[in-house]
Amino acid sequence: MEVILLEKIDNLGALGDKVRVRPGYARNYLLPQGKAKFATAENIAEFEARRAELERAAAEALAAAQARQASLEGMVVEIKAKAGGEGKLFGSIGAGDIADAITARGVEVEKREVRLPEGPLRQTGEYEIEVHLYADVNAEIRVIVTGEE
Repeated sequence: MEVILLEKIDNLGALGDKVRVRPGYARNYLLPQGKAKFATAENIAEFEARRAELERAAAEALAAAQARQASLEGMVVEIKAKAGGEGKLFGSIGAGDIADAITARGVEVEKREVRLPEGPLRQTGEYEIEVHLYADVNAEIRVIVTGEE
């Protein structure tokens, strides 16, 4: 199924690209989220008429993400959690906990933007965490998990 992208999508394409995707991906994700339209002649013509507006919105979103990246870069966040004697946590620290800690520091971050490729944090210590703010805009933060008895 061919669709035309209305914004930049990671690992797929940029604004205005005509790409071939699986029907389920288009039907269940791209179309309902407003990220793409079917690549029909009238949709392509409509896109070309709105191209400047969509490019301006994408540029504004990119600028906002880069501003957030500048405020996040090098940030150190400390999270306290109950832990046993050997540093193993009772429970875990997930993306939501990290997003809440960053938001408490004054930078708005959503849970879905925090990347934990190895899963939730289950030990005390220091971790380098990536925050994915926009396509090709990532920030590295350091999370220090300390145990409390």
